[in-house]
Amino acid sequence: MIVMTLEAVPPSLRGELSRWLIEVQPGVYVGNTTALVRDLLWDKVVQYARTGRCTQLYRASNEQGFAIRLHGDPRRTLVNLDGFQLVAVRNARHAELQGEYDPPEDDDKL
Repeated sequence: MIVMTLEAVPPSLRGELSRWLIEVQPGVYVGNTTALVRDLLWDKVVQYARTGRCTQLYRASNEQGFAIRLHGDPRRTLVNLDGFQLVAVRNARHAELQGEYDPPEDDDKL
C-alpha cells in the first residue's frame, strides 16, 4: 500500500496520479501497486512537481513498517535515527540553534 500527498502541483499531475491511485481527499492518494509502479510514479511526480511539494509513504520491511520520501519542501528533511525515519521541521528557532551546535569549519581553532 502507498500513500502520496501533493501540494501546489499542476492539475495535470494530479490527474495522472488518479489513474493509478484513489484520491481520498484533495491531494491525498492511496493505492496498492507494485514496487516498480510505485517508483515510476515517484519519478513522474518529482519530474513534474515544479515548485510543489510531494510526500510518499509505502510499506517496507523495517522497524517502522514503512518508508518515507519527501520532495520540494526545504523546511522538512528526513533524519535517520538508529534505523527510524523521522521528519525534521526547520523553523526560525532551528536556524538559531544550528549556529550553536555546528562545529567550527577551521580545524586550527580547536
